Amino acid sequence: MKRFLFILMILVASVGSNAQINTDQVLRVGQNALYFEDYMVSIQYFNRVIQAKPYLAQPYFFRAIAKLNLEDYTGAEQDAAKAIELNPYLTDAWEVRGVARQNLGRNEGAIEDYKHALKLLPRNRQLMFNMALAQQDVNNLHEADSTFNELLKFYPGFDSGYLGRARLRLEQSDTVNAIADIDKALSINKNAINAYIMRADIAINRGDSLERAVSDMDEAIRLQPHMAGLYVNRAYLRYRLDDFFGAMADYDYAIELDPINETAIFNRSLLEMETAANDKALVDLDRIITLNPDNTRAYYNRAIVNSLKGRNKEAIEDITRVSEAVPELPDPYFMRSQFYYALGNMASAERDYNKGIALSKKAQSLKDDFNPGMITPTNDAASRNDNNNTNKNPQLGQTPEASEEAARRFATLLTVNDNAEIHEEYNNSAIRGKIQDRKLNIEPEPWIELAYYASSSELRPNTYYIKEVDDLNATRVLRFTIRVTPEIPTLDESSTAKHLQSIEYYNSYIASHAPRAIDYIGRAMDFMTVHDYSSALRDIDRAIALTPDIAVAYLMRAQAGYHNWQLEKKKPATRDGAAKDKLDSMTAATLSRKATDDILADLDKALELSPSMAEAWYNKAVTYISTEDYTSALAALNRTIELKPEMGEAFYNRGYVYLRLGNERLGIADLSRAGQLGILPAYNLIKRISR
Repeated sequence: MKRFLFILMILVASVGSNAQINTDQVLRVGQNALYFEDYMVSIQYFNRVIQAKPYLAQPYFFRAIAKLNLEDYTGAEQDAAKAIELNPYLTDAWEVRGVARQNLGRNEGAIEDYKHALKLLPRNRQLMFNMALAQQDVNNLHEADSTFNELLKFYPGFDSGYLGRARLRLEQSDTVNAIADIDKALSINKNAINAYIMRADIAINRGDSLERAVSDMDEAIRLQPHMAGLYVNRAYLRYRLDDFFGAMADYDYAIELDPINETAIFNRSLLEMETAANDKALVDLDRIITLNPDNTRAYYNRAIVNSLKGRNKEAIEDITRVSEAVPELPDPYFMRSQFYYALGNMASAERDYNKGIALSKKAQSLKDDFNPGMITPTNDAASRNDNNNTNKNPQLGQTPEASEEAARRFATLLTVNDNAEIHEEYNNSAIRGKIQDRKLNIEPEPWIELAYYASSSELRPNTYYIKEVDDLNATRVLRFTIRVTPEIPTLDESSTAKHLQSIEYYNSYIASHAPRAIDYIGRAMDFMTVHDYSSALRDIDRAIALTPDIAVAYLMRAQAGYHNWQLEKKKPATRDGAAKDKLDSMTAATLSRKATDDILADLDKALELSPSMAEAWYNKAVTYISTEDYTSALAALNRTIELKPEMGEAFYNRGYVYLRLGNERLGIADLSRAGQLGILPAYNLIKRISR
């Protein structure tokens, strides 16, 4: 990737404006980056060509391809549309826009784009295939069937075409012909993984041919050994065939591949409950609820485990979440009645029992005979067999067996239904790439820092310009150059030692010379470099006392205060009793408010002295986001972007804020712009939202 940037630097080094760059060469280098799947880098090249010659269709088209590979479908659609506007005979642009629209769920528009492209390129295999998928997705099954038939008439050896038609057949409830198409696809291509998965899914749904389905899953896993969902479904099949240990091994490996796979963790917890491994089950159920606090199935089963372990208060909390989520189901009330009875709370037990009876009558599902003992879902995957822990209620009668409805909702093994996805195919081989699949944490972009170091980046500027910082560096009094950067690298031991020595130098110098604000600023920067924010704050206070009109000093103090606040928040609270906990909580809240008030006040002072300092507005927004004041954050980010429209971090954070405020459309638009400006996590977040 660095070789491309080096070429670009040579191309633009001798020119003074974007219009003077050799656009043909820059476009070619961008295409090279696209070919090598450096999508983020390629976008930067296409940006330059567009800036220089906005009337060219090609850079918009190639940038659309890059965005499509990054699954920024909104951005891809917009760029492809611009390419079409500039050159309506660019067939691939119609295809790219069609694919983007299809992935955005705008299938009617995609169909129109494919039809237009087919006029320019009749009977094109990929265009016909994609159009058939889009027709099916808008429930135009007759046209989809016609398109698939025409496609396979001209391309009888196209295995994906048979799988696409098999998907259509399944939607038409024509399982026989669907299986015939799947078998045909496998006769053409023995490595067609989707064919094995689809055939196994049919067996799972029908409940027959399970042995063959296991063989199909074996083949799929051979072809794609790192896909967790395949192990989840094979585990289900193995369990149905009484291979308990094989099923457990598959769930274990699925979780090893994907540690946050809720389906695998939940299913494993059911098997653990079945063998009375309640401690292990509790760990898994806790894990699911941490991943997804709205997982009602997990609360239902954790209530059972908690009850078996004698933790009836916790069981009541869990089953209450279930009753709130599914208020029409009687089982949670019967269960909670039993838990209350175990605690001796007869009034609550009777109230819930009567509520359960009333709901049962209303649903006409109450059984006349009640089995003694604990609540026992009667499905094949979650039978409970530890009757020694029975909580009986002789006054209210026995809690009934869990109804079939409850068992279906909460205590049956789950399968993954999207292992086999029939995806679009493309004429342009450049449409590929999965940079957005990297496991990145979804967090706001951090504070723009004043620092002595900046991490290098191939995709975006590693420093920003603030006039007052440049003026401070120009004095040549500081021992190191201050940079304005979104990312500070981790220092090695020798660099840390260098700044500790610098602090000692300032200690000696300040002790023997008349006080100057610049010296306290220099030492404060050293303190911040070695993460001693408290000492940095004291030095900046001294600098401001000596020279109160230095805008950079207020920006520095806000930065040191912000990091000091973040460190304080991470300190563990003391645990000396409930009263002390409450006092700690109140103190922490008061200190947090004071810290944020001080930070914002310093940023406001910096802006009073330098109103156009975009970084101060941006850092205000980061502070507001930290306190979940998204409305104020949005206002600050709007001002940031007005002042510095090339700041990708501001677009990313504004997109993040829009999503927090529930505005997905504006959020995705800003994330797309952030990705275009080099903020890598933007594409990962766009993908997660679009799922």
